[in-house]
Amino acid sequence: MVDVTISEAARRLQAGEVVAFPTETVYGLGADATDPAAVAKIFAAKGRPDFNPLISHIHDPAQLDGLVVMDDRARKLAAAFWPGALTLVLPRAPGCPVAPAVSAGLPSLAIRMPAHPLARELLKLVGRPVAAPSANRSGQVSPTTAQHVRDSLGPEIAVVDGGACPVGLESTVIGLTGVTPTLLRPGGIAAEAVEAVLGEPLGLPQDARVESPGMLLKHYAPRLPVRLNATTAQGREGLLSFGPAPAGFAAVWPLSDTGDLAGAAARLYAGLHALDHAPGLDGIAVMPIPGHGLGLAINDRLARAARGR
Repeated sequence: MVDVTISEAARRLQAGEVVAFPTETVYGLGADATDPAAVAKIFAAKGRPDFNPLISHIHDPAQLDGLVVMDDRARKLAAAFWPGALTLVLPRAPGCPVAPAVSAGLPSLAIRMPAHPLARELLKLVGRPVAAPSANRSGQVSPTTAQHVRDSLGPEIAVVDGGACPVGLESTVIGLTGVTPTLLRPGGIAAEAVEAVLGEPLGLPQDARVESPGMLLKHYAPRLPVRLNATTAQGREGLLSFGPAPAGFAAVWPLSDTGDLAGAAARLYAGLHALDHAPGLDGIAVMPIPGHGLGLAINDRLARAARGR
């Protein structure tokens, strides 16, 4: 286990190493986004396919100059939600110094300004954009604690331990490279809130191209099979409950007893981790969860976790 301070983490990032650090959404595995060799270490550590783009993180709007081409829509969303759990996919600026591998060769760049105080302090010290997908093996459940990072990536990964992530779901990703703003990934900010700021509805991706993180069909998956919309137990299943839990399940992880979607989002990945490692279970069942607000993002993650199982 390699716990590091913020200053040590910044030194390592500037030296081309990878470091896991907390954001308000999930823990990220960071590297200097302008250093191709450092970025390659992210893909190697995660076993991540090279066609899956990464998000670049900044601490100040001034860093956007030379990275991306902003338009009025982007400025509205940045003013409303940054720092926070919103990622914008924008055209790369001419001469953008971010390594092409961060964008998986696309002419766009996914960029975010996180709100977590430790992430903001780290990014300020580094002074460069930091590419950071979730700090776990590719396709597995995202980490919301430092221990989740260690369990997935091993004890040799340097980690800034900031406790549990308060939002607990990845950022919402909005594509702004075309005429219609597009919801590329639902996340920690409700799509309805984004639409209210833009004053227009969000479109959905029109093809299977991977334009941003979180678009792979099978993703966020525990080792155990996941069964959705469960109302009764089947075998020795653990249950992610939403509201009162039905009897008959071998273990129960309450996402929310009161139907609170924000609370459920914050506890989702911790629950998947806990039930996946609970002894004697042969599956994970999930109670029905409403599809509005943050429920859209919760159901998106669960559907991808269950796919192919």
